[in-house]
Amino acid sequence: MFVYTIRRLNLFIITLLILTLVGYNILRLDPTSPWALVDFWPGWQTYLGELANLNFGVAKDGSPISAQLAQVFPATLELCIVAFVLSLIIGIPLGTLAGMRQGKFVDNLISFTSMSGYSAPIFWVALIMIMYFSLHLEMLPVAGRYDLLYEINHVTGFAIIDAFMADGKYRAHALQSVIQHMILPCIVLALAPTTQVIQLMRASVADVMTKNYIRAARIKGLSQYEIITEHVLRNAIPPIIPKIGVQLSTMITLAIITESIFNWPGIGRWLLDALSNRDYVAIQAGVMVVATLVLTANILSELVGAIANPLVRKEWYAHK
Repeated sequence: MFVYTIRRLNLFIITLLILTLVGYNILRLDPTSPWALVDFWPGWQTYLGELANLNFGVAKDGSPISAQLAQVFPATLELCIVAFVLSLIIGIPLGTLAGMRQGKFVDNLISFTSMSGYSAPIFWVALIMIMYFSLHLEMLPVAGRYDLLYEINHVTGFAIIDAFMADGKYRAHALQSVIQHMILPCIVLALAPTTQVIQLMRASVADVMTKNYIRAARIKGLSQYEIITEHVLRNAIPPIIPKIGVQLSTMITLAIITESIFNWPGIGRWLLDALSNRDYVAIQAGVMVVATLVLTANILSELVGAIANPLVRKEWYAHK
């Protein structure tokens, strides 16, 4: 496991170094930038030193990029985490049910619904949900992170935690406002990953159901619940953990569209504003932060998958 971890960390570092070249070249696109006036390789080494100190430069408005990222990055991270948990809560049970009823009506219904959800454009789904739940039924807010009536101090950057930690008699109302504003963006953002989790779980469960130990468990007289919890889920979930991590990284990129539609003050909307203003310093900072987050999610999912599934490590050692 130690060698496997070292190899993955080396891959992470090499990929990140390649991405720094992308960020450095974005800075050099501006002919008036100091980075465009220095030689390439010495400037790149200086750029690496600045990144190591978390110094992303100064935006066009004169404010430090690091301060702006501290405001917008937690908002995106909170949205992605809640949507990812939602996709697991919905996707794993439905995928398990479809895999155990493979070829039957329930399986066909779940598969058809998941593929329909995956095929639907995310911006179209978001607009439809806004029109129905916000404008027609007036159940949920249209946009934003919470009502402007409430003042929530930026402590952790996670609105749910900050609202829960806030003082005052309106804390419960502020927390309710945060949750209501989060419902629609999280559902929209979780749509595509949920369909993928359903398909991955369905295929994995269907493969486990053909194993001899499942037949042996039925012969022993174990109940359906015991077979699912003790044998099916225990063997079906570990192989798909790395693939689920890929869905988390995909969700981070889809957050850019979601934040733009729901006016969510996250790094996606912030990056789009930087693109419209041609703020190359902010653009490279956003690219580096998002890319690092995607790489970290992939590496962690592979490591967790290797810990949960020893066959991954054995396969690597067999082919090294």
